[in-house]
Amino acid sequence: MSVIPTFNHYSNNSLAITAWAEEDRPREKLLLKGRQQLSDAELVAILLGSGSRQESALALAQRILQAVDNNLHTLSKQTSADLLKFPGIGEAKAVSIIAALELGRRRQLTPLSDRPQVRKSADAYHCLAPLIADLDHEECWMLCLNRANYIVHRIKISSGGRAGTVVDAKLVFGRALELKASSIILAHNHPSTNLQPSQADCQLTHKLFLAGKQLDLPLLDHLIISEKGFYSFADEGEMEG
Repeated sequence: MSVIPTFNHYSNNSLAITAWAEEDRPREKLLLKGRQQLSDAELVAILLGSGSRQESALALAQRILQAVDNNLHTLSKQTSADLLKFPGIGEAKAVSIIAALELGRRRQLTPLSDRPQVRKSADAYHCLAPLIADLDHEECWMLCLNRANYIVHRIKISSGGRAGTVVDAKLVFGRALELKASSIILAHNHPSTNLQPSQADCQLTHKLFLAGKQLDLPLLDHLIISEKGFYSFADEGEMEG
């Protein structure tokens, strides 16, 4: 009796994707089951389009992801020169991966159409992390909220180097007043991934908190964001004058 193999039975990584069961081919799986059902490796395999004589596109995608600890943020930082080091990756495939990840990043920069509500610090984090968590330099961003704590604007305040960025209190509140915000949340990233606030971070938060009280435009929170997560001054009870 013959046995028809499924995807999980394949031990030869060089087997062409066209020889797999139709429901196990990344492109067909996306069409049949939806993009959410695909693994990161399967999505990258679609970008690659093909593998080599030695391995399938999926095996190549898995090898690339393993090299970056299966971290898409790390993959997004890879240059074409980095990707070309993988056997089976040519310039066209490297460019496809870089372009796809850049589109994903830019998608996060589009205006907020659904105006999410901030109920807790994690809500603000999820709104801002895709923009700054994996940057190799510091940036400061501000969320402008209405009276019901719905986000109405998301604005970059400043951009600096790896060690810091300058935040001008006049610019922060000037923009917030101009946009008729009822309250604001500030956030900046730490490329070092160290989430502990520096003395300068604490001094800035204290200064902006007091200024917000005077202007009746409260600073609700200040987040420090990195690839490892976030630190919230409000959660730590440090939003006080």
